[in-house]
Amino acid sequence: MNFKKVLNTIGDFFKKMGKRNLIIAGAVIMIGLAVYVNWIFFAGDNKDDSFNYDQSAGMNTNYGTTLGTGSNTGNQNSTSADASSYFSSVQVSRQKARDEALEVLNSVVDNDNATDQVKAEAVAEIRQIASEMENEAKIESLIKTKGYAQCVAVISGENVSIVLQHEGELSAAALAQINAIVYEQTGISPAGISIITRE
Repeated sequence: MNFKKVLNTIGDFFKKMGKRNLIIAGAVIMIGLAVYVNWIFFAGDNKDDSFNYDQSAGMNTNYGTTLGTGSNTGNQNSTSADASSYFSSVQVSRQKARDEALEVLNSVVDNDNATDQVKAEAVAEIRQIASEMENEAKIESLIKTKGYAQCVAVISGENVSIVLQHEGELSAAALAQINAIVYEQTGISPAGISIITRE
């Protein structure tokens, strides 16, 4: 009898919410999940990263950028293959998260029960994602022209995470170049840039 009451209460709750609100809530949850997966993918690999903040004329040589290093395990013959596999998997994960978010947003836009305001917000988010994807591609191409074999950039609001294939620490000049490229493409300052290097 109590179980039936619980079921009726849940049913009444969903009826009060309505289809439109359930779709919006689902879209928000899916987008949040996509962002969380990206964050886990990039942050989870760097829990033991050490950060270097050398001082130069009273200023950090990293210009406010967060630095980290990743490491590959195995012998040197497999390093190149490992790096290629790692960067490919990052790109696939990023694309999958974006595709899922776009699918949810497009379903909101196509929903006849959604209000014009909700549809407009979904369209704005779709445009934002498209802009971020375009800027990521530009950043990756420009950074590769500086001599890096592999590069993946992920933009999330006012933050950019960049993973580079590079041995050792980045020089101040290299850091300044990367910061300049990101700023020119996105307007995001070095304080919002996180750079991770992998050998």
